[in-house]
Amino acid sequence: MPALNPWLALPDGGPSPVLARRLRAAHESLVTQVPGDAPAAGHVRSVVWDSWRRSQDSGVDPDGTAPPVDLLDDDLLSYRAAHPLAAVMPVIRRLLVADAEVDRMIVAVTDAAGRMLWVEGDARLRDRAAGMHFVEGASWGEDVAGTNAPGTALALDHAVQIYGGEHFRRPVQPWSCSAAPVHDPNTGALLGAIDVTGGDHVASPHVLTLVRATAAAAEAELRWMSRHDPAPAGPRPAVVRLEVLGRDRARLTTSTTVQELSLRHSELLVLLAEAAARGEGRTAEQLAAECHDGAAATVTVRAELSRLRRLVGGDVVGSRPYRLLGPVRSDVEEVRAQLTRGAPAAALDRYRGPLLPGSRAPGVRVARARLADDLRGAVLAAGRPDLLLSYSERPEAAEDLAVWQACLALLPPGGRRNAAAAQVQRLRAGVRGAARR
Repeated sequence: MPALNPWLALPDGGPSPVLARRLRAAHESLVTQVPGDAPAAGHVRSVVWDSWRRSQDSGVDPDGTAPPVDLLDDDLLSYRAAHPLAAVMPVIRRLLVADAEVDRMIVAVTDAAGRMLWVEGDARLRDRAAGMHFVEGASWGEDVAGTNAPGTALALDHAVQIYGGEHFRRPVQPWSCSAAPVHDPNTGALLGAIDVTGGDHVASPHVLTLVRATAAAAEAELRWMSRHDPAPAGPRPAVVRLEVLGRDRARLTTSTTVQELSLRHSELLVLLAEAAARGEGRTAEQLAAECHDGAAATVTVRAELSRLRRLVGGDVVGSRPYRLLGPVRSDVEEVRAQLTRGAPAAALDRYRGPLLPGSRAPGVRVARARLADDLRGAVLAAGRPDLLLSYSERPEAAEDLAVWQACLALLPPGGRRNAAAAQVQRLRAGVRGAARR
């Protein structure tokens, strides 16, 4: 008897109540860390179990909020217009989107980091999916959204299906999906993924075959275009995104690659992005002071920058002075943009944690503190109980007396106000104790 294809969710073509119960039990044993969960793993495909483990290790909350929407409005339009997969959207629409409404499916196309660039298909399903941020501009990488077909396909660089309860996050478990990665046919670089999402029928084998065929057709179209459509004269501007909030290492995404950078390279890019926000560059001497607190020779910084430029490309980091070239979008910039617009809720939603929290570089510490202070001030000034409660759940607010006093002043009587009162009492006692010492 031939071995079952591990990438298929429902090899027999249909869902099973027994399978659904086993998935629920296995998922529950994993996320609640019930002793003896090893036998439960036997009821889950290894590709799914391993993805659940990776999701846990990445800190994904199985009951948490929807993935962040990283790109909006003009930023989204300009980013995807420059993306290589924009050129093959007519092929994808012809093979998948044209029949998506009849087939009760959503068709999504992501970049290499799992960010949704196009979400098309059945309008009613798209309206429902919007509630879990399955929308254009949202990040569905496995490390952000947990086990899901496009995110897992990108993580493993392989076509895969995820059926219902195989999703790591419970809010996504009513859905099923099939996805396949798409590569640059000339370099092999991962460009993104094509995904089909819908009900149980989307996890049947023939849907994965259709998605894989569409990915192959897209790659064939890219190959044909590279041979018959000459590239425009001059260098093309790099499409770059820098993510540093709540991360110990920066993630740099271009139109063709996704890279996790070393801490030192992460710090250098943050410092260059801070300078770029003011329309400036940086000399090696300035970067030495901001990155090393003067403890390292300027020649060391030049060597690090030389390695960084080789790693990310000379079209991203320029020299004389050192500076960022072209548009580089960062999650820090997105939070600041929302604060500037007077939208603290949107800023808080995009703030995934402190800027490079493990960095001790003086310039990074200044940028980290400034962003955190600006966000805190905006939340306090808004005077909204919902924002204060959301902010109070963050680690940086645990010992912030002003935040808890604001919660106490604004919350209606009840459990949460009582908890805020207890926290205020505890913090005030700590302040009095410190004063006596």
